[in-house]
Amino acid sequence: MKTYRGAVKRWMLASAMAAGLSACAGSVLNDPINQPIAHVSDQEGWPLGPDQFGSTVVGVAFSGGGMRASAFSYGVLSELDSYEMTTERGPTRMTDMIDLITGVSGGSVTAAYFGLKGREGLPAFRSRFLERNAEQGFDTDISLANVVRIVEDGGVNDRSKFPRWLDDNLFDGATYADLFARKRPLVWIAASDIYSRVPFVFEPITFNILCSDLSKVRLSEAVAASAAVPGLFIPMNVENFGARCGGHVPQWYQRGVADPNAPATLRASAAAVARYRADPERYRYVKLLDGGLTDNFGIHSLAIARTNRDRPFMPMTAEQAVRVKRFLFMVVDAGRDPAGNWPRNLASPSGLELAGVVTDAAIDSGVYKGYDYFTTIMRDWQADLRRWRCSLSSAEVLRLRGTLDGWNCAELTFTVGRVSFEDAGPELKEQLDKVPTRFKLDPQTLETVISAGETALRNNAVFRLFIRKGPRRALTASLQ
Repeated sequence: MKTYRGAVKRWMLASAMAAGLSACAGSVLNDPINQPIAHVSDQEGWPLGPDQFGSTVVGVAFSGGGMRASAFSYGVLSELDSYEMTTERGPTRMTDMIDLITGVSGGSVTAAYFGLKGREGLPAFRSRFLERNAEQGFDTDISLANVVRIVEDGGVNDRSKFPRWLDDNLFDGATYADLFARKRPLVWIAASDIYSRVPFVFEPITFNILCSDLSKVRLSEAVAASAAVPGLFIPMNVENFGARCGGHVPQWYQRGVADPNAPATLRASAAAVARYRADPERYRYVKLLDGGLTDNFGIHSLAIARTNRDRPFMPMTAEQAVRVKRFLFMVVDAGRDPAGNWPRNLASPSGLELAGVVTDAAIDSGVYKGYDYFTTIMRDWQADLRRWRCSLSSAEVLRLRGTLDGWNCAELTFTVGRVSFEDAGPELKEQLDKVPTRFKLDPQTLETVISAGETALRNNAVFRLFIRKGPRRALTASLQ
């Protein structure tokens, strides 16, 4: 986001002049991207099917970072596709084993497309998106007219631009109904609710609370909301339809509001949904911008799902939880190191530099604290799940699992790792840190970023250990 942040700062510098001008803003297409649902029961049963998970579960989270993030995550997927593991379904490509995938901003494009098309869609993703100039889909000019749009409309580009470009060039009109029809992987796309200052996740629970039909939301709209950089884009609207469908705020969310000892992340998110349900007239629209503002790793979804301690296996079902033995979750981080020469000088950063520094510091500190929180959540989930499994009677195991053969309640290991530019090696990292956060890359830079994603996963110590400890057949010699 940093290059776009720089543009926004320059726009803001000119806004002092623009604020005093009388300009007639053009028509803005900012209608809600969602529709109401007749009854909440119409949306139940979409999250996870009974056969979603096998004995080995793979999850991935793709960070923000524009086309750089999209290409780096694509490289990670390409490398992951080079390995097979022995599963109950026979030899299986690791890309076909992905059960959970989350994405934010640039990473949301890769996550949504992979969720829609699977590994078979990887070659087309490169040609249809990575090799294109996606900035053809929105206005990036720094002009007085655009500064006026920021001042009067809240941003330069409305939903008639980038979502439409994504729809025409990548998603072909696909909606969440198309995504749910595939059953797996479970896909979480995250934007930011800028009023409540919490992540907004495109998933059934959120839309049940708003009495809205997620199946009719276009993937292009969800992705565009996740990537909507402030100033460059007008906040996108999701309408709150009140309680007309019989939806309600889940009990574990309600307890999150009431319990002063609840995790701060849960309390903030619970307060947001309670606010919209309590007064739907006042809080009629949820305003969405870039997901990286509140969670640049896209891991909030799983962390929140795990706060439902009434059922220690959530977001799995009980049937899935007795089958799982190994769970690998890799966070793919396309973030860059700090840049700029001002630390060399006695003088303080300029006003524009300081604005960027403060923004970057706030986002980056939140990112890494969020990752630390996530690793704690996963460790606690493993412990909770083991205790629950070992509390089951033989009859309960037989009912849930279908057999007692090979049952070992404690045979369960969760592995969490972070794949970053550092894993690609010092030389590649130096090049990657110079790649701007834009939605276009020249061919040479694109190849460098994709190759770096492949190399980074191959070198990642957590991934290497997971592969070596499990039944597998490597399709490459990289780990031999």
